[in-house]
Amino acid sequence: MNKPKKVKMEKDINKDELEEKNSSSPEVSEEEEINEVSLLRDRLMRKAAEFENYKKRTENEISSYLKYANEELISELLPVLDDFDRVIASWGEKHDVETFKKGVELIYDKFKKVLGKKGLKEMESTGKPFDVNLHDALMQVDNDKIDPNSVAETVEKGYYLKDKVLRHAKVLVSKGERDSDGE
Repeated sequence: MNKPKKVKMEKDINKDELEEKNSSSPEVSEEEEINEVSLLRDRLMRKAAEFENYKKRTENEISSYLKYANEELISELLPVLDDFDRVIASWGEKHDVETFKKGVELIYDKFKKVLGKKGLKEMESTGKPFDVNLHDALMQVDNDKIDPNSVAETVEKGYYLKDKVLRHAKVLVSKGERDSDGE
């Protein structure tokens, strides 16, 4: 049987090199060693302090970012709030229902436009197959006009924020067989 050869590890090589250096170099005085240790300790303390300062600065930046993350959205919603103030004030002056209704519809459209610019999209659910990743089923209903396990009615709209489901749609799901007359 072959005996495994002893492989010289990197650690062993470094130890050997160190011993060679120490034997060939003149002796270092104790005072020089103390000065070198003191210098290294000082460097270490400075680096630790720099790192602590970096951590505090980073935490402050993140905290500030989170605190004001919605600033742009709120700024864009302020005109919608102003419009609501104007509509409410005009209702106090005269009770014209049609003008009031038209004003509210305009504000609603403006509000949806601001949210749309931020990536909000309405989910189309009614008539689509039920999907647990998009819908919350409230109950099953008999509806022979649409396919079984399809959304018969949307009770509360669902929304996407960019490519993520922000809120599931609350729906009623059909359970019956579809009549051949209904097609």
